[in-house]
Amino acid sequence: LGPYPAIARGAATPTPGRHSPARGAARGGKRAAPTGAGALQPAKLSRAELYKPPTSEELSQLKETEDLFHSSLLRLQIEELLKEVTLKETKKKKIDAFLHEINSLLSAIPDTPETDLTDQAWLPRGVKVPFLQVPFSVKGRFRFVPPTELKVVGSYLLGTCIKPEINVDVAVTMPREIFQDKDNLNQRYHRKRALYLAHIAQHFSKEKLFGSVKFAYMNSNHLKPILLLRPQGKDEKMVTVRLHACPAPGLFKPIRFYPSKNNVRTAWFMEQSTPKEGAIEPPTPHYNNSILCDTVLLSHLQFLSSAATDFPGMKDGLALLKVWLNQRQLSKGLGSFSGFLASMLVAYLLMKRKIVKMMSGYQVLRSTLQFLATTDLSVTGISLAKDADASLPVLDDFHQAFEVVFVDPSGLVNLCADMTASKYHQVQFEAKRSMEILDDRMVDGFQVLLMTAKPMLRAFDHVFHLKHVSKLQGACKKMQLLNELMDRGGNYVAAALPFIVSLLARGLAGRALLVAHSLPEIPEWPIDAEPPKHKDVGPLMFGLLFVPEFAASLLEKGPQADHPEALDFRTFWGEKSELRRFQDGSICEAVVWEADTVYQKRLIPEQIVKHLLKLHADVPESSICYMGALLESVIRTGQEVSGTGEEAMVSVVCSYDDLSRKLWNLKGLPLTVTAVQGVHPALRYTDVFPPIPMKPIYSSYNRIRTKHLLLPLEEKPCPAYIAPLKIVCHMEGSGQWPQDKGAIKRIKAAFHLQLAELLQQQHQLVCRPAVTHTDVYKDGYVFRLQVAYHRETLILKEVVTPEGMLKYQDTEESRQLELETLHLPYLTSSLHGLQQQHPVFGSTCRLAKRWVSAQLLSNNISEECVDLLVAFLFLHPAPFTPPSSPQVGFLRFLDLLATFDWKNNPLIVNLNAGLTGEQAIKNRFVAARSRLPVMFIATPKDQWSSMWTQEQPSAQILQRLLVLASESLRAVEEQLMDPLNGQDVKVSLWGASAGVFRLWQSILVFSDDHWGVLVGFRLWPCVVALG
Repeated sequence: LGPYPAIARGAATPTPGRHSPARGAARGGKRAAPTGAGALQPAKLSRAELYKPPTSEELSQLKETEDLFHSSLLRLQIEELLKEVTLKETKKKKIDAFLHEINSLLSAIPDTPETDLTDQAWLPRGVKVPFLQVPFSVKGRFRFVPPTELKVVGSYLLGTCIKPEINVDVAVTMPREIFQDKDNLNQRYHRKRALYLAHIAQHFSKEKLFGSVKFAYMNSNHLKPILLLRPQGKDEKMVTVRLHACPAPGLFKPIRFYPSKNNVRTAWFMEQSTPKEGAIEPPTPHYNNSILCDTVLLSHLQFLSSAATDFPGMKDGLALLKVWLNQRQLSKGLGSFSGFLASMLVAYLLMKRKIVKMMSGYQVLRSTLQFLATTDLSVTGISLAKDADASLPVLDDFHQAFEVVFVDPSGLVNLCADMTASKYHQVQFEAKRSMEILDDRMVDGFQVLLMTAKPMLRAFDHVFHLKHVSKLQGACKKMQLLNELMDRGGNYVAAALPFIVSLLARGLAGRALLVAHSLPEIPEWPIDAEPPKHKDVGPLMFGLLFVPEFAASLLEKGPQADHPEALDFRTFWGEKSELRRFQDGSICEAVVWEADTVYQKRLIPEQIVKHLLKLHADVPESSICYMGALLESVIRTGQEVSGTGEEAMVSVVCSYDDLSRKLWNLKGLPLTVTAVQGVHPALRYTDVFPPIPMKPIYSSYNRIRTKHLLLPLEEKPCPAYIAPLKIVCHMEGSGQWPQDKGAIKRIKAAFHLQLAELLQQQHQLVCRPAVTHTDVYKDGYVFRLQVAYHRETLILKEVVTPEGMLKYQDTEESRQLELETLHLPYLTSSLHGLQQQHPVFGSTCRLAKRWVSAQLLSNNISEECVDLLVAFLFLHPAPFTPPSSPQVGFLRFLDLLATFDWKNNPLIVNLNAGLTGEQAIKNRFVAARSRLPVMFIATPKDQWSSMWTQEQPSAQILQRLLVLASESLRAVEEQLMDPLNGQDVKVSLWGASAGVFRLWQSILVFSDDHWGVLVGFRLWPCVVALG
């Protein structure tokens, strides 16, 4: 759920779920008493209430709901969410009183004598200047004079700030007399601003009104420190007041801060005594923009206030937009898509009449997402400036200086100055995906878009960390980014990041749909501590979202050798590039990556990332922690095998396909084979450790050919055990089939004998027939053939009543036969098809089963149940895209287990798109909830019984499973987010669930026998308890 609370809490509060409905009933009726803890029940109304005619207001709402929303439930959900995140009036009164007291205290702060900017001895030792003063030497003088004005700006006055973090922005206007000419140069303004806040902090730290007084960087921009004030006592977490120091109106001439102007001198920044003669100073657009932002705080508030007048839908729409941004981790940090930016974008759409003041909050959300999805501000910027002033810079000037362009009403400030093109493309991608979800009536758009968090670890297929951001200093030198360093105030992280992302995007073009990065974020710090340095942002995380068809390609084909682009290709790829002749006769530059197994091919992007960062940015491989496949080693099929079993699975399936063709073409059978269907998990690519072909060494055994037996010689080992792979062989229907179940079994036994005989005669396969099956040894595998007759299940259901009437009813034998001959083959073929669409489906299932068994729950959760849970993630991935790596699929599996509302919702897995009436399943589920399994999974062939969870898990086991999933997800994400942590993530995740089993972690992790290990441990809890 992210930071947002459950909606409409009622008498029965369910566990938060991915696709749970709004957690409450319509306010018009009372909730019925729940029959089970957390289970929602239909509301009961009296007859008079039920048939009471609707009021005119209700009719108006119904009409609006029909026009705007997919259902009335969506409207109720949004209304309840807005109530939860909106600030209450009682809190507003307390905040207003707190602001009045701050105003009184500010006016009482005494002046200070004028000193040089570098003479800061007047500051007490308990307060540090919140600014990195590098280089320290700078001209100018400073003295403190109380502010001329204190104004509340930002979302608080507009009523658009939302919980859980309530921030109130206050602009403190610094008087003109503390400034001198040329304070726009060489960080003089920024340092005066920091000293001004430091003096206020020193006085406020003595006041009992404040629970805490701290510094922070506004949006993690080192040039923009702010002062954070929180009230004393129990209200400390109620609000954070952020003081922004800004210049007096008209202090600076705007023309000095155009994007093409320079305000940081190279000689000063490089600490040179004299500037080079004839040297042209580079423009400093980000530096200029940071000063301009302080000059327009009040005008932005007035602009937004005018837009919000007579527009209640704007407030609701912005609240929804902020929730949407927060859930995607897009709204905090340097270059974020902040709530303020969202507000200005809505105002722009209103100005362009893409939004009108009659719209509801939901329509504002849709219109804004639609605009973001279809507009690339990194290519075509937009401006809020109404009057065309020839002296102002044009959009092209901004595009030359910034990656993303959105100009404010003054025509001077780029609101997206710090945003990288990569981050905007991520916002654009999320908006496109969100519009697809909102337009899909089969998806609970509210739950998916506004209540489901999308951390990078689960949103991207591969992630990697740049552990030591200090290495970006060398990257700036290697990429010759001196001008960018001056522009960013020496912040090498902000200077290098756009170039690093652009480099990776080019190298991964065609493989990656999206290359994204985390937002550098600096935490707040005490006023007596030195300000955080640039390296204190911690490790930077990058996310790669793959195009599944091309992500594992071995070849990067470049231009032909005689084309001018060939030199650029060689320069980009370095020594990896070489000339190659292709089958069409062309001779081209190309890069071929080394990878033998599917597992290694999945990690080709790691090779690309490390090679390019080392070649172009001088970042060593030791500083890159690639987290793309850390968990996959637990499904390796053996220490001597480098892959993770995909090749072994393909080998099994190929052998099975060949056997199927042989069975279809058998001659001499009285009835033809109509279908051959696999049942074993290996035939749907989900067997944790796929069978390895076993070919015995015949010299070690006495071979009895007539019985197909191998007897070991003295002092020789027994033959290796080969697990049989079950196959169902359907025979055609005929009037000659008997109608007695005993006779049918004898006929099937005869078919087993004949199949063995014919396979031996026609294909020289070693066969061993039995009454219930025939074992076929082929390519080192043993396939167990079981003949099926389609009417046998019906015959087993026949029961003769005492009156002599024939009726049909399910029996244990008929259910078991139906499961083995109809449902399991259907499931296997469906999941086999899913594997063809999504190549990592099988590996994800295997990781999930490995985890279930490590928690000692494999006896309580069937393999088919786990397969269906994972299939749900690929068939219904919203708000994500289908996983393209096993690791991210496994993380989403844990999240699904932990957050799905199992008590109040069925999990509907729409295999082969065979379901159309999903709402009917949900309605029937609610009506019969008490009689259904605690974990209910519906499929097209099993809509009402949930056969794979009918007997297990029990309620207690399910609860235990959810707790383990939640804790495992927390533990693994914590470690994946911390590349400096030396702990092995596999040990903590695949270790046993209870403390008494931790001794066996290494066995569980590294054992080659998946299910067999659990059998060995099953009695241990009793032994430990008795001991």
